[in-house]
Amino acid sequence: MSLPRVLILLTLACLGGQATAQEAGGTLAKIKRTGAITLGVRDGSIPFSYLDDKQQYQGYSVDLCMKIVFAVQKHLGMPVKVVMNPVTSANRIPLMANGTIDLECGSTTNNAERQKQVAFAPTMFVIGSRLLSKKSSNINSLADMKGKTLVATAGTTTLKQMTMLNAEKQLGMNIVVGKDHPESFLMMETGRAAAEANDDILLASQVASARNPGEYVIGKDALSVEPYGIMMRRDDPAFKAVVDAALVQAYQSAEFPKLYQKWFQSPIPPKGINLNFPMPEQLKAVIAKPTDSPDPAAYGAR
Repeated sequence: MSLPRVLILLTLACLGGQATAQEAGGTLAKIKRTGAITLGVRDGSIPFSYLDDKQQYQGYSVDLCMKIVFAVQKHLGMPVKVVMNPVTSANRIPLMANGTIDLECGSTTNNAERQKQVAFAPTMFVIGSRLLSKKSSNINSLADMKGKTLVATAGTTTLKQMTMLNAEKQLGMNIVVGKDHPESFLMMETGRAAAEANDDILLASQVASARNPGEYVIGKDALSVEPYGIMMRRDDPAFKAVVDAALVQAYQSAEFPKLYQKWFQSPIPPKGINLNFPMPEQLKAVIAKPTDSPDPAAYGAR
């Protein structure tokens, strides 16, 4: 087969894939046609999206996504089957873009680069990226990591940020990659890395779940401020309108403080850990005035 013919076939295949993901009428039409909505969920992003001891997906993000599902059912006037499709940090955006999942219910940072590929619902959480280490390591700041091994999770904004800071500050760190958050923590826990870089709330959940929580310390310096959002496909205004309205209604309801307390200030399954993580001031502000902005400055970052 000639090269031009191969290129033509490849182009048609790509266009076909895009047509599947962006079929006429968008995601709402797809859900109505199939009778199902597919949620991208995570195995180990406690307390946002994770598997419990009964192999069921649950978490703060999953609860919010279910509120969206109810809104979609009401909008379409029909029951909708919910399909849970596991995703990772590395494949969540491709699986959204190619139409495999319709909502991503995890712990995904909304930034300008990602908004070129996908869309985000109004911000559901605001984090600071920090370092986690053993107290015995005496790591108090990023400067203390000079020449040491750092672990971050594949496909995360933190991994990209640490790579840039390593070069900018000439730290000479050896950056290793965990396939998911549990593996990143394990690498630090077992001494294969001196520290783990991750979002503060995810680090708090790792410490609370550890065998000896008192051995660990989360750094005080926030290396970045980032908004989390539920992800959906771009250029689908009808679906985004339903999603956004559902979340704004949820945020402004009397039930939202209870939902927050359920996942961040109460014992959560399966181990009954309590993160004791009060609602950040940045999140209080965004709940009062919802936004899907990717700009850190919109959340108080300088």
